[in-house]
Amino acid sequence: MDTYLKHLPECEAPGVCRACEARHGGLCSVLTANQLTELNRHSIRRRIDAGNEVIGQGETVGSYSNILKGVIKLSKMMADGRQQIVGLQFAPDFLGRPFLGESTITAEAATDTEICTFPRNVVDRMVSEVPDMERKLHNQSLKELDEAREWMLTLGRKTAQEKVANFLYLIATHIDPDRGNAQTFDLPLSRADIADFLGLTIETVSRQMTKLRKDGVIVIENNRHVIVPKLERLRDAAGID
Repeated sequence: MDTYLKHLPECEAPGVCRACEARHGGLCSVLTANQLTELNRHSIRRRIDAGNEVIGQGETVGSYSNILKGVIKLSKMMADGRQQIVGLQFAPDFLGRPFLGESTITAEAATDTEICTFPRNVVDRMVSEVPDMERKLHNQSLKELDEAREWMLTLGRKTAQEKVANFLYLIATHIDPDRGNAQTFDLPLSRADIADFLGLTIETVSRQMTKLRKDGVIVIENNRHVIVPKLERLRDAAGID
């Protein structure tokens, strides 16, 4: 496909793609207009309500997705039924692992989410034929590995307050790619999910949220809406260098 497309005159990228965040910062950013047009022929945009699964652990992978809007919660289920949240993904992240036939995680919409899905066979073929696409996915995997190592440090060595502040800083710096760092946002997870993600109790999460509020680091409205007056103060509370 890629060899064929190279011999076509360069066309204009599809209109629906030109305004898409993934076109500028995600996987599609490395594609030529012709390659993007080819991929767009197979793509489907989906809206997923909060709480609904994109794919379950152990399910056959039939497609991959670019996250266009919202937050995806990643979790793993143990044999005895216990579940652990292992990560969050935001726009314009790529959701899926090329050439992997079975999903090793459950991906669930933590908020109302919009994704752009592509058939697995189309993406796998393009990854093999478009070096920049392969490189982009490789770089995302390395980025996720670095973030996982940082999160291990957070969970293993930081105090409860630093953990909660880290979580809030993560959301503030990732939830809205159009604005970059968000000074105001709605929490994408419940207190119970935040506790699960951080390895804390719900009561501890609530206490630390209250302490951060009393210290003026954050403002909380209606229990879920968070305002960060100064992002630097939240970063300091998180113990981030």
